[in-house]
Amino acid sequence: MGVSGRNKTNGDHNMKLFRLCPFWQTATNSSSSSSTQNLNHSHKGSSNSVRHVAVNSSGLKSTTVSSVARSLLPAPRRLRLDPANNLYFPYEPGKQVRSAIRLKNRSKSHVAFKFQTTAPKSCYMRPPGGILAPGESLIATVFKFVEQPENNAKQMDQKSNVKFKIVSLKVKGGIEYVPELFDEQKDQVTVERILRVVFLDAEHPCPVCKFCFSVLSC
Repeated sequence: MGVSGRNKTNGDHNMKLFRLCPFWQTATNSSSSSSTQNLNHSHKGSSNSVRHVAVNSSGLKSTTVSSVARSLLPAPRRLRLDPANNLYFPYEPGKQVRSAIRLKNRSKSHVAFKFQTTAPKSCYMRPPGGILAPGESLIATVFKFVEQPENNAKQMDQKSNVKFKIVSLKVKGGIEYVPELFDEQKDQVTVERILRVVFLDAEHPCPVCKFCFSVLSC
C-alpha cells in the first residue's frame, strides 16, 4: 500500500473515532469557554480591587492632609483684649499697684476665660475668670506688688519677667463658671494671649496709662 493510501486510511480511522466520541469536542469547547470566562472574571475582579484600593488611598490621603493642615493653623481667638499685648503698671516700688484690661467676646458662642500668672504670690486678678455671652465685655483689674529694686536702680519703662496668660474655652449658655471647666476640656482650650508686665512712670503718664488709670478710677 502507498503512502497516500496509508494516510487516507488513518484519516478515515480518525473520523470514525470522532463520530464515536463526540463528547471530546464538547468537553474541549466547554473547557476553553470556562477558562476564558474565569480569566475575564479574574481580570474584572482585579480591576475593581485596584480601583477600590485607589479610591480608599485617595480618600485617606485627603483626610490626612486636611488633619495636618488644621493642626498647623492657629486656633481662632475668641476674645478681643485692650491693651492687646502688655499690662501697664505705675512704677511705685514697695507698693501694690493696679492695672486694667478690657475683654470682649468676639465670637457667637458663650466663652469662659481664665487668668494665669507666673507670679501667683505677688499678682492676682479680679475676677480671676468668668463667662462672657456673645458680644459681652468686662474690665478686669490686675494687682501686682512692686518689689524694691536692687541698688536703688529704676526699672520703669522696662519689661518685667512676670507674665500673664489668658485662656478661653467655648461653653454652653447658662452654665456656671468653675475653674475645673478648663481641666475637663483641655483639648478645647485656646491661649488667647500672653501678656508681659511693663512699668511706666506714674508722674508722666502716657496714653496707655491714662486709659488704665481712667478705667480704674471709674
